[in-house]
Amino acid sequence: MIVEQKTEIVLSEEQIKRLCDRHFGIGADGLMILRQSRAYDFEMLYYNSDGKEASMCGNGGRSIASLAYILGYAGKQMTFLASDGVHEAVIEEELAKGSLYEVSLKMVDVENVEKFSNYYFLNTGVPHYVEFVNGLSEMDVVTKGRKIRYDERFGDEGTNVNFVEFYPDSIKVRTYERGVEDETLSCGTGVTASAIATFLETGKQGLLIHGRGGDFKVNFEQQDGHFINVWLRGPAEQVFEGEIEL
Repeated sequence: MIVEQKTEIVLSEEQIKRLCDRHFGIGADGLMILRQSRAYDFEMLYYNSDGKEASMCGNGGRSIASLAYILGYAGKQMTFLASDGVHEAVIEEELAKGSLYEVSLKMVDVENVEKFSNYYFLNTGVPHYVEFVNGLSEMDVVTKGRKIRYDERFGDEGTNVNFVEFYPDSIKVRTYERGVEDETLSCGTGVTASAIATFLETGKQGLLIHGRGGDFKVNFEQQDGHFINVWLRGPAEQVFEGEIEL
């Protein structure tokens, strides 16, 4: 995550790929730039680790909100602009002084959910495929996810792919993310898509959602077949800061 000061930062795809490289760079699934804004508390620019700009990252949105609060760009309630529109975020709770917060992020409304024989397809800021499975812990998410991600059904841009398993009072989610082209430890827009698909499948919402990178909750309202007031809540932690020469 980079914070712009007085000069606008412009990075090439190759620079972003190198910064995100886990062997020759810092190592990340994506790169974000916090840009100052006259209309909002700040603007969020997000790039996948392949160097291409992405439409939205839910966990990235919560993380950049946490950083904006830490650095004094925003108070506990904030509004920021991302490529998919305007978002609200709330610092709900300080879990560790100055570094770990519980953060809620308002996601975009979901206008349409398509149900097929064995999966759901919806856009929560980016397109997501959601399939319910058994034995998720043992599944080869990368191989199966990559095959679906590039399926011609989803056109040239492809889709993110989520596999979801039910538990008595929770669900578990694993996600293959386009642009990263691998399984990610957690995907906020994927968790949100999985929560909405779970509601359509079971009638339940507000369940604890287990991702490999942490636990989340998603709440929303259903209105005339649409989903509004969609909120993603979970932890965001600052783990280090440093300098790198481009």
